[in-house]
Amino acid sequence: MPLRLRILGLLFVLVLGIGCPCVRGPINASPGLRWWLFSNFGAQKMCPEMLKRGAPLKLSPDGNTIGRFFPNRCTHTVNDEQQSITLAFGGSGFAWTPLAGRVGFTVEAAIEYKFDFYMSEDAIYVWAKNPIVRSAPDFRIGSVENKVVDLATKTPAGYMANTFGNQIVQYQLFQGFTVVRSDEGDEFTLGILQPPARPKRPFDTGKDRYVFANETTEIRNNQLDFLGPYEVVDDDQALFLRMRLSGPAVDVMVYHRGTADLWRESLQLGAPLGPPQGPPVAAFPLQPGEVRRKLKLARGQYMVVIDNSSAVGVVSPPWNPLGVVGGNAAVVSYVAELGDEDDDF
Repeated sequence: MPLRLRILGLLFVLVLGIGCPCVRGPINASPGLRWWLFSNFGAQKMCPEMLKRGAPLKLSPDGNTIGRFFPNRCTHTVNDEQQSITLAFGGSGFAWTPLAGRVGFTVEAAIEYKFDFYMSEDAIYVWAKNPIVRSAPDFRIGSVENKVVDLATKTPAGYMANTFGNQIVQYQLFQGFTVVRSDEGDEFTLGILQPPARPKRPFDTGKDRYVFANETTEIRNNQLDFLGPYEVVDDDQALFLRMRLSGPAVDVMVYHRGTADLWRESLQLGAPLGPPQGPPVAAFPLQPGEVRRKLKLARGQYMVVIDNSSAVGVVSPPWNPLGVVGGNAAVVSYVAELGDEDDDF
């Protein structure tokens, strides 16, 4: 692009602000200007943002969460000629299946996306489109809770399991994704959403707070879910949790991220279910129905753990003979927000 257009675009963003129509019009009308702004001011933020949060895993785009993927390494490469960005990332996670129980895994991949964005009146839509695999997803099973199934992963059937895992990962990645940035926070969804559509969520939020997550998760019998991480950036802030439970009572516990990560990684490697090395910084039982909690936390990163077992916490779910195939599941719809400590729900 000509230098004058680059300078003009930068001045539009820095001086006039993103909410002004005189900015939105010229930027939305110029693919070259949008790419220059994104590649210079947005691309370098992608990996830090990816490493801040876990990604929910679902069997269908509108289904409940059944596991999480937590990236722990990421690099990006900008291709100005193709106006694309390649993300190379890796990490670990867990998922629940009816026969295998809790499955721990690792994934590494490199995907090239075409990126673009659109500035609407009340939000910025960022799209990752037309993915091209530069390094095929390497999905590896680390541990399987059901030891009978675990033996199968050490035989030729294990190759089939890894191949099936690769197919799931590729299916998720090949949908592309949309990030909607607004005053309500960042919302992420697989697939491409066009303005004014927003990702589906179980709760409506009207307060002036930053929304970390708004989703529904299923915690099966004798399982845990790790929500977050959530970052409290100032000492005068609080974490706001609104939760609605269907199913047996569960424990909700808040841990420092370092403690929770070590605990989660040990479970993914096959450690028996049990409490972590350190105590939670906050905890409360969640009964069927809806509850709202404001948690005053010191500056730092935290994870919220939902426990549907007798091995952790104070709540012991009733025994169910169908627990190994999914019976006695706790379905929790929740929204996690960051706000000022003197805010009310």
